Amino acid sequence: MLDQRGRLLRAAVGFATLSIPSYDRALWALRTWLDSWSGIGHVAVGIHRQGYDLQLAQYDDRGWRATFYTTGMEHSPTSATGTAWERTPWRAAQRAAKTTAWLTTATARR
Repeated sequence: MLDQRGRLLRAAVGFATLSIPSYDRALWALRTWLDSWSGIGHVAVGIHRQGYDLQLAQYDDRGWRATFYTTGMEHSPTSATGTAWERTPWRAAQRAAKTTAWLTTATARR
């Protein structure tokens, strides 16, 4: 189950990854804040507080892969809980975090 910070992170990442233009100043500010290296750090720390580690890798011109694993577990492809491929590292981290956060909520509700 997500704590208050986890729910806030889920909301921020959810809004940042919406596929709508940033006409709204608040949405533009959120994307500007999260679409940076420091934004990746904030997402990684927030998800780590929920019990996950981030692995971020660049693959030549193919883009970036972000993968979240359960903290303390061996990091193997079968233990990944959220992963995403994107052209930028921050989008990859956001999409993988979004997947991880939603999986956490879905698992807790069962």
